[in-house]
Amino acid sequence: MAELNLPLLLEPQDLQPHLGDPRLLIIDLSEPPNYGQRHVPGAVNLPYQAIIRAEPPAMGLLPTEERLSQVLSAIGLTEDAHVIAYDSEGNGRAARLLWTLDVLGHPRFSLLNGGLAAWLNAGLPVESGNVAPRPTQYQAQIRNPDAIADLEYVRNHLGKSDVVVLDARTAGEFKGADRRAARPGHMPGAVNLDWMRTMDPNRDRRFLPDEQLKAMLAELGVTPDKEVITHCQTHHRSAHSYVMLKHLGFKKVRGYPGSWSEWGNRQDTPVEM
Repeated sequence: MAELNLPLLLEPQDLQPHLGDPRLLIIDLSEPPNYGQRHVPGAVNLPYQAIIRAEPPAMGLLPTEERLSQVLSAIGLTEDAHVIAYDSEGNGRAARLLWTLDVLGHPRFSLLNGGLAAWLNAGLPVESGNVAPRPTQYQAQIRNPDAIADLEYVRNHLGKSDVVVLDARTAGEFKGADRRAARPGHMPGAVNLDWMRTMDPNRDRRFLPDEQLKAMLAELGVTPDKEVITHCQTHHRSAHSYVMLKHLGFKKVRGYPGSWSEWGNRQDTPVEM
């Protein structure tokens, strides 16, 4: 069966004609009670906690390959499936799943632009209850390690002229006024773009137009010729930024899963206020 030719950022009206296509796996990362009330027809539910690993104080680490194999097999992922992900909370959870799939080298996935809110406000059909997945034997392997930045990678690349750290937290967190770790502030040389600023509140939190996003990024020195490392507190908001950059055509992008919950709770990492 031929592959679906769907873009990374998918509009609700462009998904609707493909509902029921066996080549699709639609994944809803909303809380289970919300999912049970209403979801895109055919979507399976994947609780967010299943795709992150906590080793306090670092709360958003990448699970092991074994754990990801179990989780992704349970929802019916296959190597040739085109995944459509969304949630009801701004699409950070959905984006984190897509970053994980990118780390695993899964070749086909899309983010539903605007998530469930955009689907509902477009008047598209929903269903309630639970969709029973068809379990598979998916074998998760990290085939694309270039999508990951661990603590040592970030530490070793700070200050390099061809690398920029994009901090997706709020301005208060970045400046240290909003303290969420033992040490507040930000990484030396990092630039700040709150993930909420990249979304249009009047269009169900869809991404802003591409040219507007590119201009915002360029003003911060985030340009396609550089490698970009995204982070927030637990690589939830910054996974959304990761998908944004990929959508805009940036080729060298890494996500730092430890993020500030790891960096800001250590005493051997450089911090600025």
